[in-house]
Formats: sequence, C-alpha cells, structure tokens
Amino acid sequence: MSSEHPDLRRPDGAPLRILAVDDEPMLTDLLAMALRMEGWEVRTAASGLEALQVARDFEPDALVLDVMMPDLDGMSVLRRLRESGNLVPVVFLTAKDAVSDRIAGLTAGGDDYVTKPFSLEEVIARLRAVIRRSGQGQAEEEQSILRVADLSLNEDSHEVMRGDDEIELTATEFELLRFLMRNERRVLSKAQILDRVWSYDFGGKSSVVELYISYLRKKIDAGRVPLLHTVRGVGYMIKAPQ
Repeated sequence: MSSEHPDLRRPDGAPLRILAVDDEPMLTDLLAMALRMEGWEVRTAASGLEALQVARDFEPDALVLDVMMPDLDGMSVLRRLRESGNLVPVVFLTAKDAVSDRIAGLTAGGDDYVTKPFSLEEVIARLRAVIRRSGQGQAEEEQSILRVADLSLNEDSHEVMRGDDEIELTATEFELLRFLMRNERRVLSKAQILDRVWSYDFGGKSSVVELYISYLRKKIDAGRVPLLHTVRGVGYMIKAPQ
C-alpha cells in the first residue's frame, strides 16, 4: 500500500469492511492478513455462491473477487450483485495473461483488476483507490500521524521526527517503521514483516528484515532511549519506555 494516505474508514468512523473471495485458501489467508494489518474488518469466501451470501450479511465496502471459481465465477457474482442494486466496488483477481477477463470484468461493472501473481501492496493500493473513488471511505486526517513516545511519523508528508530531530528514511525503512508503529507493543515475526513490507512474493530471506531493523536502530535509537526491541526467537516490536 502507498504510505501517502491516511486511514480510510466508514463515514461513522468504523473500520472498512472488505470481502476477499478466492477458492485458494492460502491466498485468501494472505489477503485477509494484509487487509487486517490495515485495520480493516475482513471476511473471506471460497466460492461465488458463498460470496453472495456473505456480501448480503456482511455488507462490505469493497470486494476482492477472483474471476475463476468452480461454482459461480466472478463475473456472475458481480452481475448478480449489480442486478440486486449492490454497487459495492470490486477489484478482480485475474490470470496473468487473461486480457479478455480484465476487459470483461471492467465492462461488467468491475472497478479494477490485479493480475496473479500479485503483491499484497498492490491489492491494498487498488482497494484504497476504488474505495476513494466510490466515496465509501473517509480519510481521518488525525490518523495520518503515528506516535510512539517522542517518535512521530507523518503518513502524508513522510516526515519522521524523534523529539526535535528530523530523521531521513528510505522508502523501505519508512514502510518498515510505519508497520511497526501501527502495531505498537505487538511482536511482529520476520515472516509477517516480509509479507507486509516486501510483499509475499518477494522471495527474500529473513536476513533482509534483520538488516533493515539494524538500519532503523541506527537512525531512530542511536544515542537515545531505545524504542525498537528484539523478542528473541519471535520477532520485533516497537514500544514506548516504561
């Protein structure tokens, strides 16, 4: 996801609701994990018919919908939703070379598409875009500044401050710090960090996480009370001093 935007929420301030539909459980688990990391409420469905039932009960703000499913394909799900008057934004998941699927999906009333294999970041970015366009979500400007003790991170301007000192971060360092700060006092495993910061198809090793944590420590904690902590054998967390 692009870090240029504050949180999107429902008009009443409640978390956005996203329905992820795919017949591959591993894929829906990954999607659900990434979407929940955004602070959104998530439901999943493994078939087209189940998706229609969950959509009725859950009233999602957006759908991530696979085109190819065994019982009722994504196009048919979308058609039934639109026929019932449901204008929920839909981001289709399509096969890499299925250009006809993309055209058919957009023609049928879909809002965007992502080709497999995809990065979780891209799916989230596309969802944010279609939700903003639909007017479903409202940005909470006060949420755009994250704080842990005297450390602040502005998601709009990308400014990071520790006390009165401005800290220059690379784009990846910024995403890593942002992920940690959004999950203050929560231990995040190397696998979770790889999935969220580098995307699940990065193919990298956990050593890259250690390397970037060390970069952040030099910039954030050097000569100061440490905020970044290693929980041996588990992962990393950020927390204010006791």
